[in-house]
Formats: sequence, structure tokens, C-alpha cells
Amino acid sequence: KSLTKAPELPATTLARDCYNYMFSGCTSLTKAPELPATTLARDCYNSMFYGCTSLTKAPALPATTLPYECYQNMFYGCTSLVNAPALPATTLSFHCYDGMFNGCTSLVNAPVLPATTLVNYCYSNMFYGCTSLVNAPVLPATTLTISCYSDMFYGCTSLVNAPELPATTLNAGCYEDMFYGCTSLVNAPKLPATTLNAGCYVGMFYDCTSLKEAPELPATTLSYRCYEHMFGGCTSLTKAPKLPATTLDEKCYYGMFLGCTSLANA
Repeated sequence: KSLTKAPELPATTLARDCYNYMFSGCTSLTKAPELPATTLARDCYNSMFYGCTSLTKAPALPATTLPYECYQNMFYGCTSLVNAPALPATTLSFHCYDGMFNGCTSLVNAPVLPATTLVNYCYSNMFYGCTSLVNAPVLPATTLTISCYSDMFYGCTSLVNAPELPATTLNAGCYEDMFYGCTSLVNAPKLPATTLNAGCYVGMFYDCTSLKEAPELPATTLSYRCYEHMFGGCTSLTKAPKLPATTLDEKCYYGMFLGCTSLANA
């Protein structure tokens, strides 16, 4: 716990689990070592700085192709980290950014995320609990994957504006709990998809207590649990969107407006 200076880590090609939990719990570490590697391996940086509560500066991460879980929980609980490193990768993998900045309560700005082709769980939990985050990254993908954005901004209580979400091809759980508990969120993005997938919008805006207006929901082809709890706990919501579908699916609208105490027009 008293470690204040990290050793140099000059390797440019990494191996599986090589730096996994390396500095976990080093609460006195303020600066991360340079990480020049461009060829990564599965879980190589997983939880590397987990719980480094004094870390204020993150290293550059130059890799453009990411393997499975490579950055998962890398800066989990780094409560002093204000700025995220640039993330230039355009080729992603399962869980590559999962929980990367989870609990980074001082993080203000999110890095640019240039990838347009996503994979399952790639951004899941990425900014979970980043209570100081005010700017979300652009999310340009038009075809989504399983749970790709699930819990991405969960509990980001300072986030006012959601990023644009242009995707028209959805997948199971793709937006599940994406903005859950974003209590300052006042602007919801357009959701243009007309064909939905299982659980795609589950809890998407749950407990967004400042949200007054719901986005239009043009979908006519529904799926299992597609809108479940989508606006649950949105106590400022005054008007429900039109729901044009005439053929329903199991639990499609389950708890959709649960606890919306200001809803006057259904």
C-alpha cells in the first residue's frame, strides 16, 4: 500500500495476464508507469491499477487492436483520476473496456471512442459510477452487439446530455441500464430503430429523475422485455411517447413507466 513509484515496464508485446492486478490496492501510487505496448494479450491489463485511489495520471495506451478483456477494470476505483488516456483502438474484443473506469469518481471527460464495429460487452460498465463525468463520448456505431453499451454510464450523476445513438440494428441487452441513475440527465437521445431485440431498452433511463421528455419510439416490431423498466423512477417525466406497435411480445412494456409520478399524459 505504501508504494509510491512504479517500476519501468518497457515491453511492447504482452502475454496473457502479464500485468493483471499488478498494482491493485497501491493507494499511495500517484503516477502510472509508461505502457508502450502495441501488441496486447488477453487480460493483460485487467485490474492493473485496481483501487489506486491516489493515481492522478494514466499512461498512454497506444494499441489499436484489442484482445479479450485487455482493459477490464484497469482503473477500477481510481478515485483521483481526472483525465482518461486517449483510446485509439478501432478493433475491439469481448469485454475489452468492461469496467475500465468503474468508480473513477473524479473523472470529468470521457475519451474519444473511434470504433464503429462493436463486439459483445465491449463498453459494458465502462464509466459506471463516474459521478463527475459531464461529457460522454460520441458513439457512432449503427449496428450493435449483445450488451455492448449495458451499464456504460450507470450512476453518472453529473451527466446532463446523452450522446447521440444512431444505431438502427439492435441486439439483446444493447442499451440495458445504460443511463441508470443518471439523475442530472435532461436530454435523451433519439432512438431510431424500428425493430427491437430482447431486452434492448431494459432500464435504459431508470431513475433519471431530471428527465422530463421521453424520446420518440418508432418501433413497430417488438421483442421480449424490450421496454421493461425503460423509464422506471423517472419522477419528472410528464408525457409518454407514442407506442405504434400493434403486435406485442412477452413483457414488452413491463414496468415501462413504473414510479413516474409526474406523468400526466399517457
